[in-house]
Amino acid sequence: MSKRFPYEAGPPSGMEKLKERSDFLRGNLVESFAEPLTSAIPEEDTLLLKFHGSYMQDDRDLRNERRKQKLEPAYQFMIRVRLAGGITTPEQWLTMDELSDTYGNGTLKMTTRQTFQLHGVLKWNLKSTIQGMNKALLDTIAACGDVNRNVMASVNTEHSRYTNEVNEWAHKISDHLLPRTKAYHEIWLDEEKVIDSKEELEPIYGDLYLPRKFKIGIAVPPSNDIDVFSQDLGLIAIKEEDQLVGFNVVVGGGMGSTHGDKDTYPQVGKVIGYTPKDKVVDVAEKILTIQRDYGNRSNRKNARFKYTVDRLGKEWILQELNNRLGWELEETRDYHFDHNGDKYGWIKGHDGKWHLTLYVQNGRVADYDSYKLKTALREIAKVHTGDFRMTPNQNLIIGNVTNYMKPKIQKLVDEYGLTDGKENSALRRNSMACVAFPTCGLAMAESERYLPSLIDKVEVLLDEAGLREQEITIRMTGCPNGCARPALAEIGFIGKAPGKYNMYLGASFNGDRLNKMYKENIGEEEILDTLGPILKAYAKEREEKEHFGDYVIRAGYVKEVTTGLEFHD
Repeated sequence: MSKRFPYEAGPPSGMEKLKERSDFLRGNLVESFAEPLTSAIPEEDTLLLKFHGSYMQDDRDLRNERRKQKLEPAYQFMIRVRLAGGITTPEQWLTMDELSDTYGNGTLKMTTRQTFQLHGVLKWNLKSTIQGMNKALLDTIAACGDVNRNVMASVNTEHSRYTNEVNEWAHKISDHLLPRTKAYHEIWLDEEKVIDSKEELEPIYGDLYLPRKFKIGIAVPPSNDIDVFSQDLGLIAIKEEDQLVGFNVVVGGGMGSTHGDKDTYPQVGKVIGYTPKDKVVDVAEKILTIQRDYGNRSNRKNARFKYTVDRLGKEWILQELNNRLGWELEETRDYHFDHNGDKYGWIKGHDGKWHLTLYVQNGRVADYDSYKLKTALREIAKVHTGDFRMTPNQNLIIGNVTNYMKPKIQKLVDEYGLTDGKENSALRRNSMACVAFPTCGLAMAESERYLPSLIDKVEVLLDEAGLREQEITIRMTGCPNGCARPALAEIGFIGKAPGKYNMYLGASFNGDRLNKMYKENIGEEEILDTLGPILKAYAKEREEKEHFGDYVIRAGYVKEVTTGLEFHD
């Protein structure tokens, strides 16, 4: 057994045992949510609740004060929508807007996986919130948990001829890979209880589901906006003669790791072949079942598909996939990526309809004193006849606007001063942060609330170096789980402790190479002192069209990382 991969088929983890006795994800959720004496639910039920699309959290800003008052923490629930491809109707947007005010904290969070999160929902209101979503044809099934999560798909409006069809395939894959248990419908939607749940079948997952979460995304070259190499299963759209014909298949990507544990690491996926589009759902299912059967069920830190691929090898994975399919993937088709960001402003699609990409800082839709973003989007939704598209970079596209409606939408945009971000630095336009404090229980440092102010200070350095319009990706997370995909940023920060971050440099601008740690456990002053000279050197020494991530490798600041196995070396 390789020293790098210490996994052996040992005893199942506690989570495996919990899933086995959960009665197909029911557990004691009904009884726990009926308990009136606490605003929390027991730990075991919090783990099962994830499969239903919700996490129990508490307001960490209030922990100490509530402890002094001898009160339990300010427990609340985050609830995440399953929204394959990130496209929603204006009516659904209005529903989420209303639910956020009625039951949540008054804001909407657009996630890095193209869906909504509501924060601040109290235990007593979770069921009403889910039922409100259901009335708008939205659900939260499998938005979290050891199952296939929200399927991402490119919404890049430069290539709208393909994005609509790609979105349809995202929906087909998502629907096909849904758990079949009726637990969600019984508990939250009051549907009739299955008489004997032992008769239920999970034809794809089995009664233990997956060893860990599983993520799928579809990219449309030349845009890698969904970061296809970060996915457990990535699909790269292949076009011939202006038609979508199929997908290159990428396996074994993933961003999460654990500080101090070198057997955990972020990884970029590996391209193993090509499938015609009409067979892609079958390919997705069979790859997922390989992870179901061979993933690590003893140690959850090594349970993601990337570790399975690295342990067994991509050649073995391909052969096993071909065996399960009963046919063989074809040779990889040519493709090219040149960026993984968003294109802002108005863009006209191939069908003559318009798409307006708005900049939404870190995906938080809220009203601020001088910027009524949430109100503005509500007013747009009331008249909009197209759709809303959440981008993988946490921005928002007001999509499929007709020539007739465009002036009306633009009038509301002007009235509320909505921004397409073009007045911001290119660095800010290419920034992304996870939620972190105060609601994420895993956060070690600030992220969403801190990155904007850090960028304020980095922009001073950019101005001094003449780099304000130079496209550079910067991302931050409050912990190493990697929700904002910081390991794929040219400048990445991963929280280590309050006010302290590991700083990483050297990822590629198009999202196909990991970065590498440059400084460990540093605060703002050292971050700025470190970045300043590097940015000035880049401004003077860069080659024509050389991106920052490529420069820092050529200049010797960090070594190139070609695989996650080199991430800690």
